[in-house]
Amino acid sequence: QVQLVESGGGSVQAGGSLRLSCVVSGYSYSLAWFRQAPGKEREGVAVIWNGGGTGYADSVKGRFTISKDNAKNILYLQMNNLKPEDAAMYYCAATVQYAWFLEGHYPYWGQGTQVTVSS
Repeated sequence: QVQLVESGGGSVQAGGSLRLSCVVSGYSYSLAWFRQAPGKEREGVAVIWNGGGTGYADSVKGRFTISKDNAKNILYLQMNNLKPEDAAMYYCAATVQYAWFLEGHYPYWGQGTQVTVSS
Protein backbone atom coordinates (compact mmCIF):
# COMPACT_ATOMS: atom_id res chain seq x y z
CA GLN A 1 0.00 0.00 0.00
CA VAL A 2 1.28 3.46 -0.92
CA GLN A 3 0.04 6.69 0.63
CA LEU A 4 0.55 10.07 -1.01
CA VAL A 5 -0.02 13.53 0.45
CA GLU A 6 0.46 16.61 -1.75
CA SER A 7 1.09 20.20 -0.71
CA GLY A 8 2.46 23.41 -2.15
CA GLY A 9 -0.31 24.56 -4.42
CA GLY A 10 -1.36 28.18 -4.51
CA SER A 11 -2.05 31.18 -6.64
CA VAL A 12 0.62 32.89 -8.75
CA GLN A 13 0.81 35.29 -11.63
CA ALA A 14 1.85 34.14 -15.07
CA GLY A 15 5.61 33.82 -15.25
CA GLY A 16 5.86 32.89 -11.59
CA SER A 17 7.01 29.69 -9.93
CA LEU A 18 5.66 27.12 -7.49
CA ARG A 19 7.05 23.94 -6.02
CA LEU A 20 4.69 21.09 -5.27
CA SER A 21 5.56 18.40 -2.77
CA CYS A 22 4.22 14.90 -2.25
CA VAL A 23 5.12 12.81 0.78
CA VAL A 24 5.35 9.18 -0.29
CA SER A 25 5.00 6.22 2.04
CA GLY A 26 5.48 2.71 0.72
CA TYR A 27 7.38 1.28 -2.23
CA SER A 28 6.89 2.57 -5.76
CA TYR A 29 8.77 2.24 -9.03
CA SER A 30 7.12 5.08 -10.93
CA LEU A 31 6.01 8.34 -9.38
CA ALA A 32 4.14 10.85 -11.48
CA TRP A 33 2.40 14.18 -11.39
CA PHE A 34 -0.92 14.51 -13.17
CA ARG A 35 -3.20 17.52 -13.47
CA GLN A 36 -6.83 18.14 -14.23
CA ALA A 37 -8.35 21.45 -15.21
CA PRO A 38 -12.12 22.06 -14.99
CA GLY A 39 -13.90 20.44 -17.91
CA LYS A 40 -10.78 18.64 -19.10
CA GLU A 41 -9.44 15.14 -18.78
CA ARG A 42 -6.67 14.41 -16.32
CA GLU A 43 -3.28 14.44 -18.03
CA GLY A 44 0.20 13.32 -17.10
CA VAL A 45 2.75 16.05 -16.54
CA ALA A 46 5.96 14.43 -15.31
CA VAL A 47 7.19 11.03 -14.17
CA ILE A 48 10.28 9.78 -12.35
CA TRP A 49 11.41 6.19 -12.11
CA ASN A 50 13.39 4.33 -9.48
CA GLY A 51 16.65 4.68 -11.36
CA GLY A 52 16.23 8.46 -11.52
CA GLY A 53 15.13 8.72 -15.12
CA THR A 54 12.43 11.27 -15.86
CA GLY A 55 9.83 11.99 -18.50
CA TYR A 56 7.74 15.06 -19.28
CA ALA A 57 4.71 16.06 -21.24
CA ASP A 58 5.64 18.27 -24.19
CA SER A 59 3.60 21.13 -22.76
CA VAL A 60 5.85 21.44 -19.69
CA LYS A 61 9.29 20.48 -21.00
CA GLY A 62 11.88 23.06 -20.10
CA ARG A 63 9.62 24.65 -17.49
CA PHE A 64 8.83 21.88 -14.98
CA THR A 65 11.28 19.63 -13.16
CA ILE A 66 10.35 16.46 -11.28
CA SER A 67 12.66 15.20 -8.56
CA LYS A 68 12.65 13.02 -5.49
CA ASP A 69 14.43 13.26 -2.17
CA ASN A 70 14.94 9.58 -1.41
CA ALA A 71 16.11 10.23 2.14
CA LYS A 72 12.89 12.08 2.98
CA ASN A 73 10.60 10.18 0.59
CA ILE A 74 9.30 13.40 -0.89
CA LEU A 75 8.43 13.88 -4.54
CA TYR A 76 8.70 17.40 -5.94
CA LEU A 77 7.49 19.27 -8.97
CA GLN A 78 9.27 22.55 -9.57
CA MET A 79 7.15 24.66 -11.89
CA ASN A 80 8.70 27.74 -13.49
CA ASN A 81 7.39 30.24 -16.00
CA LEU A 82 3.84 29.24 -15.17
CA LYS A 83 1.15 29.96 -17.74
CA PRO A 84 -2.62 30.35 -17.25
CA GLU A 85 -3.09 27.02 -19.00
CA ASP A 86 -1.10 25.33 -16.22
CA ALA A 87 -3.89 26.09 -13.75
CA ALA A 88 -5.37 22.82 -12.51
CA MET A 89 -5.66 20.43 -9.62
CA TYR A 90 -2.34 18.60 -9.42
CA TYR A 91 -2.12 15.00 -8.21
CA CYS A 92 0.80 12.75 -7.45
CA ALA A 93 0.41 9.09 -8.32
CA ALA A 94 2.39 5.93 -7.72
CA THR A 95 2.74 2.44 -9.09
CA VAL A 96 5.07 -0.48 -8.49
CA GLN A 97 5.58 -0.97 -12.24
CA TYR A 98 7.23 1.02 -15.02
CA ALA A 99 4.70 3.51 -16.31
CA TRP A 100 4.30 6.79 -18.15
CA PHE A 101 1.05 8.72 -18.25
CA LEU A 102 -1.73 6.15 -18.45
CA GLU A 103 -3.96 6.76 -15.44
CA GLY A 104 -4.99 3.13 -15.27
CA HIS A 105 -1.40 2.12 -14.51
CA TYR A 106 -1.45 4.05 -11.24
CA PRO A 107 -3.41 2.48 -8.38
CA TYR A 108 -2.32 5.03 -5.78
CA TRP A 109 -3.28 8.70 -5.80
CA GLY A 110 -3.02 11.70 -3.53
CA GLN A 111 -5.88 14.03 -2.78
CA GLY A 112 -4.61 16.84 -5.02
CA THR A 113 -3.38 20.38 -4.57
CA GLN A 114 -4.79 23.36 -6.48
CA VAL A 115 -2.66 25.60 -8.68
CA THR A 116 -4.12 28.88 -9.95
CA VAL A 117 -2.30 31.06 -12.47
CA SER A 118 -3.54 34.54 -13.24
CA SER A 119 -2.65 36.39 -16.41
